[in-house]
Amino acid sequence: MARLKPARLKVILGENNTEKLTLPNGIPESLDELHSKIKTVFGIEGNIRLQYMDRDFDNEFFNLNSTSELQDLGTIKVIQEQTNPPLNTANETTSSHLVSFDSDDNASLTSADTVIISSPESVSSRTQQWPEDFPVPKFSYDTELQLEKGNLEYHTSNKMLTVSSRVKSDILNRLAEQIYKYKAYPEDIHFCIVSEALIKKYPCLREPGSFNGCYGWKQRLKYKMGNYRTQLKLQGCPELSVNSLKSKAVTDAFPAKKVKRPKRAEANFYPSLPTGETLESLEKERLELLTEVRIRRNERVITGKMAHTFAYRRQEVVNQEPSIKDFKDRWPALFQQKEVIIKLKSIYVCFVYYMMCVVCFFFSFI
Repeated sequence: MARLKPARLKVILGENNTEKLTLPNGIPESLDELHSKIKTVFGIEGNIRLQYMDRDFDNEFFNLNSTSELQDLGTIKVIQEQTNPPLNTANETTSSHLVSFDSDDNASLTSADTVIISSPESVSSRTQQWPEDFPVPKFSYDTELQLEKGNLEYHTSNKMLTVSSRVKSDILNRLAEQIYKYKAYPEDIHFCIVSEALIKKYPCLREPGSFNGCYGWKQRLKYKMGNYRTQLKLQGCPELSVNSLKSKAVTDAFPAKKVKRPKRAEANFYPSLPTGETLESLEKERLELLTEVRIRRNERVITGKMAHTFAYRRQEVVNQEPSIKDFKDRWPALFQQKEVIIKLKSIYVCFVYYMMCVVCFFFSFI
């Protein structure tokens, strides 16, 4: 039964996003009821986690386990969580190829289980692998009109379209943005796939003097992608700024030396921290994990915290390159059986997907 005294709460939804929540019947006695109220008022979908500001500890935030910790004019923080596996959105067909890894307690992971490999609140988290068929994005309206007209002339008189510099710039900009959704550092084969997809959709853009009709587009895309990375680096994109000369040691301060980039099938190589979180707050959560791993039957809490600190853990690996011993001391939960099984499953998904892409690429030449 809800309390009758009205209450007001300060609700932090994210960075520079704060709202006031008025509860006419007071603070609910049930935590689920409070969750439901917050979701309804602020239009939040999915799972959330609440933290409250504790005045006894210099106004630091702690996980809210009971509404009895709250009082009128208190402050709470809303952290959105995601339980859907990011890799499944990249290619649903791979889910049917997953294997089950049986543990000693007869627990197994199947295609229906969750593979949490990234923090969902991370702005720059990459949730998709390179697609089997690269989707050519829609260009600006006037560019689409010219390309549509060019395709019509190509099919009737086999005439190529004369592309203006403005149209060419629009095409390259949109393609660079689309490529970055999947890879920050694409290889030559990826540029080939994109340029071939472009002339397949718009045959009027074929280059008569090129051996495959799109060699010039591939070279332009390479230069455009480099410029696009430079722009994002200046905006402070973590995945790219980690390779800036300022971020390197003095002995490695050369543009082409020790470039940190994802290996094959890696999606979230260097994600940004979750929205509203800092290195200090995630370090506190890491310390909480050291306590949680000592509690029996606490896998659900551990899995959630491991997912939430994924970006922090990845940045630590890339920046500091710690030894396995030191890393195990700092993240013992990562070496538990359940976490190892989750990682093995995600690696298997990536391997299957990568092999499918390779096979499809070679079959395209047959």
